[in-house]
Amino acid sequence: MRKVIGIGETILDIVFKNNQPTKAVPGGSVFNGLISLGRAGVDTTFISEVGNDRVGKTILDFMKDNGVNGDHVCVYPDSKSPVSLAFLNEQNDAEYIFYKDYPSLRLDVELPEVNADDIVMFGSFYAISPQLRDKMKELLDKARAAGAIIYYDVNFRSTHKNDAIKLLPTILENFEYADIIRGSGEDFDNMFGMTDANKIYKSKVAFYCSRFICTNGGERICLRTKALSKDYDVAPLETVSTIGAGDNFNAGLVFGILKNRIRKADLDELTEAEWDKIVSSGMAFSREVCTSLDNYISVEFAASL
Repeated sequence: MRKVIGIGETILDIVFKNNQPTKAVPGGSVFNGLISLGRAGVDTTFISEVGNDRVGKTILDFMKDNGVNGDHVCVYPDSKSPVSLAFLNEQNDAEYIFYKDYPSLRLDVELPEVNADDIVMFGSFYAISPQLRDKMKELLDKARAAGAIIYYDVNFRSTHKNDAIKLLPTILENFEYADIIRGSGEDFDNMFGMTDANKIYKSKVAFYCSRFICTNGGERICLRTKALSKDYDVAPLETVSTIGAGDNFNAGLVFGILKNRIRKADLDELTEAEWDKIVSSGMAFSREVCTSLDNYISVEFAASL
């Protein structure tokens, strides 16, 4: 059975509306997607780190309850688990404040087995952090050698904008590892000062990776490959929260790849109809998560798949 392996941070998101806390949910960009995939019945494993505290135990229990293997989560005996405050604005988009307490030696954990056509998901600052680079490269090298599909969600926040030039070599190295790259217009604006999908693909992405998806919040989704250039309209939606929308687009896309039995060797030959199915799966997951304060698809939605 094919499995999905994710690597990224775990964090407790405390969500505020009108400056009042309304909900606390385990989060983290790759984590959110894996929880949704676990709920959808996919064999999932997560590589991460938590503190030896109540928050860490809550996160580990939550993973177990949702079918995500937590055997490769490093538990730090003397550190607190990270927490974020997410303040929702009138459009239900979030502004974050992060509180983190990591030790100097991080992610001292054995990596899981990776097989051909498994899917490895990575992204965000976690994917370019100098402290984690050795472990990240170890996983990516292992995935590439095994013939797994590598999915990279850029997720480059404005807080790192001033470091973009310094981080660029690592970002481009990630591009080179990736079989599919997904990012938002905002990510590429923060990194390159560019928002046009065609320009981003031609000048920044295509040399390293031929399959590129650019999302734009509630607006169109742009798909670019060697053979295909297609934009997908996004239907208007009354959102409750957009936290996890991009993370679940990733999860839906990966679910679409698995459901349609697409293997690494098939990626170059995908037809427009096959890409339509994959992208529509991503859109369905993303829409679902915007209808609640949770960071993942509901159990009911997962059951309907």
